[in-house]
Amino acid sequence: MKTADLHGLPPGVPEHLQSEGIEELYPPQGAAVDAGILDGESVVASIPTASGKTLIAELAMLSAVQRGGKALYIVPLRALASEKKAEFERWAEYGVTVGVSTGNYDSSGEWLGSRDIIVATSEKVDSLVRNGAPWVDDLDCVVSDEVHLVNDRHRGPTLEVTLAKLRKINPGLQTVALSATVGNADEIADWLDAELVQSDWRPIDLKMGVHYGNAINFDDGSQREVEVERGQKKTAALVDDTLSEKVDGQGGSSLVFVNSRRNAESEARRLADVTKGHLTDDERAKLRELAADLRDVSDTDTSDTLAKAVAKGAAFHHAGLASEHRALVEEAFRDRLIKVVCATPTLAAGVNTPSRRVIVRDWRRYDGEFGGMKPLDVLEIHQMCGRAGRPGLDPYGEAVLLAKDSETMDELFERYIWADAEDVRSKLAAEPALRTHLLATVASGFANTRQGILDFLDQTLYATQTTESGRLETVTDTVLAYLEANEFIEREDDTIRATNIGHTVSRLYLDPMSAAEIIDGLRFAADKRVEKLRVIEGKESTSSESKQQKRQSQEEPDMSAGFTTASDLQAASNAADDEGGSEADGSEEADDEADEFETTYPTPLGLYHLVSRTPDMYELYLKSGDRETYTELCYEREPEFLGRVPSEYEDVAFEDWLAALKTAKLLEDWASETDEDRITDRYGVGPGDIRGKVDTAEWLLGAAEQLAGDLDLGNNVAVREAKKRVEYGVREELLDLAGVRGVGRKRARRLFEAGIVSRADLREADKSVVLAALRGREKTAEKILENVGRRDPSMDDVEEDSETRVATGASQENDGQASLGDFQ
Repeated sequence: MKTADLHGLPPGVPEHLQSEGIEELYPPQGAAVDAGILDGESVVASIPTASGKTLIAELAMLSAVQRGGKALYIVPLRALASEKKAEFERWAEYGVTVGVSTGNYDSSGEWLGSRDIIVATSEKVDSLVRNGAPWVDDLDCVVSDEVHLVNDRHRGPTLEVTLAKLRKINPGLQTVALSATVGNADEIADWLDAELVQSDWRPIDLKMGVHYGNAINFDDGSQREVEVERGQKKTAALVDDTLSEKVDGQGGSSLVFVNSRRNAESEARRLADVTKGHLTDDERAKLRELAADLRDVSDTDTSDTLAKAVAKGAAFHHAGLASEHRALVEEAFRDRLIKVVCATPTLAAGVNTPSRRVIVRDWRRYDGEFGGMKPLDVLEIHQMCGRAGRPGLDPYGEAVLLAKDSETMDELFERYIWADAEDVRSKLAAEPALRTHLLATVASGFANTRQGILDFLDQTLYATQTTESGRLETVTDTVLAYLEANEFIEREDDTIRATNIGHTVSRLYLDPMSAAEIIDGLRFAADKRVEKLRVIEGKESTSSESKQQKRQSQEEPDMSAGFTTASDLQAASNAADDEGGSEADGSEEADDEADEFETTYPTPLGLYHLVSRTPDMYELYLKSGDRETYTELCYEREPEFLGRVPSEYEDVAFEDWLAALKTAKLLEDWASETDEDRITDRYGVGPGDIRGKVDTAEWLLGAAEQLAGDLDLGNNVAVREAKKRVEYGVREELLDLAGVRGVGRKRARRLFEAGIVSRADLREADKSVVLAALRGREKTAEKILENVGRRDPSMDDVEEDSETRVATGASQENDGQASLGDFQ
């Protein structure tokens, strides 16, 4: 089908496609047009990577805009949202506006209503629906990218429920679902009342095979010799072979998939010795600049290790990297500047990083539930393999798995090369998923009776697939009982309503179990304030020995009575502690007594620990030796905890408590201005992990502040301060300065040491002092002064104050400013 023959699009779009060299649609794209995507018909496109799925989505959305409607594009990853927005903005010259939204789960995003195409993650769309975004009612077309991810037990239920909600709000909604080739695409199409377009066609031939001995054995029976010399690794031989085959003077790039972050980094270091011999002088110069940019992102060993590999033409990619790291690596790889990327499987999930050859080094990874190394799913391997072959750049695409012996080679052909991808199965019936979505269903008015809830759930993929009679009803009743026990919903006859706090929890996008944990912790803090302040300030004896004896004598709570709130679980301990109630139980006398103390309560560590033990925070694992370390810390900091410390004999509960403490200590270190590289070493994490923990803690503490206010618990100020400290990564005295855009944690400290302790000081400070504290960086100084409201921020003819330079230890050679706290 010719692009010139397309109808129903904004004027000029067909001609624009032709100017991009797209004169004829790919067969799957033509099939989608025949199925009615230009006429508002719903379509499921189950086709391979690089077969033109994005253009199918664009045609559907542009035709909806041309009809006067609005379109929504749902992406699985935040990183993809910005990428797609940039891609869609090329239609701006035809009057099409694009907006993107991925964060701030408690906002309604009303401004997005002025955009024709909106790009967002499924979680953000779900939150927009909960917060009553008015423009959701005006949607004419929704595109779900990577819809097969409904199979993911973590994110799948949100995507599934979100699509069900959008279709209920807009009964005539055009739904376009883009999927990898899966075993049951027809079931997805039935669920969405859509026409199925299914194809194995690719613009670049993809050959899949297994390397064994000195050759790749392909699925079509052919072979390609790739000799592995004595002492050489298979991956090195394959990468060298790809680089050696020139097309238009350029060697091919490679993606190497491994099963862990550590393996990604070590493999990249080894392969850098291969790629460095294939670089031109111009590429070496550009890579040196890129390496410097990567070092500026973060002052950690991870950042330095990545920069060293990149300088030689290799890189690694995993979730431990900062988002800026990943973005720079992806862009340089697409530009063919970086020749090989060693990645964990997360890179296969939709990010646009094709290569000439994909090497799947590891096809097993550790699975704790499985209890060892577990083979990857066929779909996951096929997603990796689908990254091979760039249209217009590569003459072919090759995906290669590695085998040490003929038996393994045969197994890999049977398990992956010749196998069809598994069926996609809904994960909605899992209780954790339903906790969140049932509360939201009630709070947002989708249903107000048990039967209404079941009728809504009947519109999900789970209902389409399930053969277990009564399974969904049973789980629904269990979850409703939990929500009622924790006062998030209330029932009267057949009617179910969300309580005020239930509405808040849904709007804040919290797991109700997280909300229950936070509420009970905040109530504990309010009840025990005076008592805990006495202990923290040393006015009562709290020897570790006596505390340990007390814990060991505690009786375990009775769990046989069904649903119990966290407050109820604490009751026995609280009663034993104060035999009749806390002396701070809301009395004015207790408040007056608490005012005598200098310590803030709850403390930041106590609050960080509280949010770290919620289901919404992925806590750090306890490694060998950690139990002893954090048990001792637990005894030492016990008065700060917001809740009963489990007995050491409650093995699982105590381990979870310590894991949350380890996570909380990381956050406390960050908020105490501990160097980022020291944190990464101390906790065995990457800069991306720190940012993930900080962002999650900031969100959860913001929710805690809202809940504390709604429940009138009186600890809002302490929560707000803990939130701001973790947000900026600073001690209390720097909060005002660090909040200035462009300052961040390290510049704030240097300004403070120079005698500039507030925004007001910064507006009036001697420019020479400011310049010296900021390492002589004139543009940085001017921008910061502009942001703080200085009338004349210019640094023209300003020289650094030498005394300040010495006092702050300033050195341009060792700035170290680029820390995660500075990217605001």
